[in-house]
Amino acid sequence: MGAQTSSVTSNQGLNDNIKPPTDTQHSTAKGSVDQCPHFQQQSSQKTTYVSECPMSGSVGNSDVNPLNMMPPANQMPAPDQPFPLSTTRITSSIPKVAEKEENWVYPSPQMFWNAMLRKGWRWQDDALAPADMENIVRMHNINNELAWLEVLKWEALHANECMNPRLQSFGGKAKDYSPRARIRNWLGYKLPFDRHDWIVDRCGKRVRYIIDYYDSEHVDHDTLTFTILDVRPAFDSFGAVWDRTRAAWWRWTVRENYDATEANTRNELIKTAKRELDNKKETLRPSQ
Repeated sequence: MGAQTSSVTSNQGLNDNIKPPTDTQHSTAKGSVDQCPHFQQQSSQKTTYVSECPMSGSVGNSDVNPLNMMPPANQMPAPDQPFPLSTTRITSSIPKVAEKEENWVYPSPQMFWNAMLRKGWRWQDDALAPADMENIVRMHNINNELAWLEVLKWEALHANECMNPRLQSFGGKAKDYSPRARIRNWLGYKLPFDRHDWIVDRCGKRVRYIIDYYDSEHVDHDTLTFTILDVRPAFDSFGAVWDRTRAAWWRWTVRENYDATEANTRNELIKTAKRELDNKKETLRPSQ
């Protein structure tokens, strides 16, 4: 539970020149790759967001889905787009609160491209190829898969009351730093470059989780590790306080074995998430 290093592997690698525009006041490193295309807002533009990617703020549109603060997906190519992008969307392993059993769906490379343009990004400024967009989307997807697996670690403390928690809604709060992030910053650590709040349905009980995204300050070219996730229940109920107190106690009392176990678990989660997403993508490939 807690901090989780996120990584992704790719046969084609990551183009180091990719630098999606981020709010420089809140980015912890020059080359940060944001988890979602919610980049610095242009004062002369109306803010719009990409479907299924958690965001915060008002978009001033009656069609916005209140569960994820997104308008309908835009899958149309941009007028000056230099190459075609896939519109295939991968279904996540994250269960959704709905009448029928279904999971949340990730944005396509085309949706990411459109969202980046709406936030002021100029593709002419970067040496960008179609494979780079595929890599960015893959990073986004695996980050969310790993975040959900971290949530499930916490939810395992309540397996006796709920065996199938689901993600009800989510939103981004990049500029609204959590108390934990602020305290770490006062102690000399860097601020997270992004924050998401996820609302989990624990069989009828609403539980809020905070996810802080920290820049690892380098990309490991073997594992492409780039982001550290800090996932924990918000301090907004006695139950959450008790869960975090228990987890902290366990970490300190079994510290000798905790780091090694956490590292092994992290690697297994990364492999599992990547394998599942790649299998889904391979299954959908003929329909493109």
